[in-house]
Amino acid sequence: MGKLAAGALAGVLLASAAAGTAAAAGDPVRAAVGDLVAEGGFPGAVVEVRNGEAVSRFGAGHANPGTRELAGPHHRFRIASNTKAFVAAVVLQLAGEGALSLDDTIERRLPGVVRVPDYQPEKITLRMLLNHTSGVHDPLDPHFFDPYLVRGDRAHIITPAEVIRRSIADRPSFAPGTGVQYSNTGYLLLGKVIEKVTRNDVRAEIQRRILGPLGIGHTSFPLWSPFLRGPHLHGYDMSGKDMTVFSPSYDWTAGAMVSTVDDLATFHRALLAGRLLEPAQQAELKRLVPYSKFGSYGAGVETLNLPCDGGTKTVWGNTGAGPGFSSVSMSTADGAKQIVLALNVYDLANELAHKDALPSSPLLAVKAALC
Repeated sequence: MGKLAAGALAGVLLASAAAGTAAAAGDPVRAAVGDLVAEGGFPGAVVEVRNGEAVSRFGAGHANPGTRELAGPHHRFRIASNTKAFVAAVVLQLAGEGALSLDDTIERRLPGVVRVPDYQPEKITLRMLLNHTSGVHDPLDPHFFDPYLVRGDRAHIITPAEVIRRSIADRPSFAPGTGVQYSNTGYLLLGKVIEKVTRNDVRAEIQRRILGPLGIGHTSFPLWSPFLRGPHLHGYDMSGKDMTVFSPSYDWTAGAMVSTVDDLATFHRALLAGRLLEPAQQAELKRLVPYSKFGSYGAGVETLNLPCDGGTKTVWGNTGAGPGFSSVSMSTADGAKQIVLALNVYDLANELAHKDALPSSPLLAVKAALC
């Protein structure tokens, strides 16, 4: 889904890459991104990097190797779990307005939806859904993605309600609030809560509250269409199969949005700087629950413990991974440095089989930008 396992991309980013520094030939970030294409197995990459007031945007390799179209920062891509930060921001705004409380239970806000054996919906709060401590897992059915990956029906539609139903058909991962496990399904429930509270389409709320005020114009939220519109990267699996056409229906508020590096950078900069939330809700955004030695979850955002020369630096933002696409959108804690990097390989079938989903780690590029 938006990201299938707890810290899946974060773990790949930090655990499987050798510590080191990119070649400092003038622009170390550009060199490291170039290496991801020239030697790292990615057909293309697009990136935006900010250091103080200095901003650079560039691409490397190809958006579509078949047509030899060069990758550039204007290309859209599926942002996968970066979507969760947009959804969390809306929930936190609603809390700031008094329309809901993060202490509200899912049973109060969606009566009966999670009222099944072994679950305790009267104890699962919205805060737990935001920070992945609810115990609500993703579908455990190993054949969940068969329509797409086995039968090749990339336009197949699985509704969010069906994902929720199939998720809670099995026992929860743990009792509410007693563990940490990444949950896409938790964010589908939050999407349902937004629509119930606002009596409006969640996409319209994201547009009204976030995209419009920030002037973000190249970001979209498809519901079921498997096609990407406008200039876009093509996404691939590890064998080079084109995975660009893929219905986002099952991912909805967990990971269906499409954006550009500039739009995503603008959003994360505003969110982390406190421009979208009141102080109390900003504190909730950054209230952390560690998930491993690699980092922690906040409310729709995450931290990574980035290994830098001289020690570890905590950076903030999101990672995203889904069929054909992987991305990192991270900033230093003080907001002085930022990178948004999109790559056009992610192998969903390999991840499901517990194999490598990326041809190489983008760690060196992230370190070059943020260390």
